[in-house]
Amino acid sequence: QVHLVESGGGSVQSGGSLRLSCAASGYTYRTYCLAWFRQGPGKEREGVAGISSYGTTKYADSVNGRFTISRDKVNNTLYLQMDSLKPEDTAMYYCAARTPPCIGTLLQPDRYDDWGQGTQVTVSS
Repeated sequence: QVHLVESGGGSVQSGGSLRLSCAASGYTYRTYCLAWFRQGPGKEREGVAGISSYGTTKYADSVNGRFTISRDKVNNTLYLQMDSLKPEDTAMYYCAARTPPCIGTLLQPDRYDDWGQGTQVTVSS
């Protein structure tokens, strides 16, 4: 059973930065597709950034150039560096994992089997 735990959320002002972490246990997910999703109040869950086992990344247009996804295969940890945060980035952020293939579906939430409990990010103007 995969267990994912997010951390690093918080409250920041517009223009600030946060770094989210997602620690995995229960399996070694070096071969897995990994991604960050978010869900704001009254909104559907949307893909933010994803990374394949080979290191291929994909970003939502709304965060491209501001967010960076990375993975530490040794420590089974996924990261999301968020810079130049905006109020519209306010949401609950979730990490997710699934088995390959990853290409073409990295940001599709219905393709993911394992989810963390989420960490709240709040950006004030």
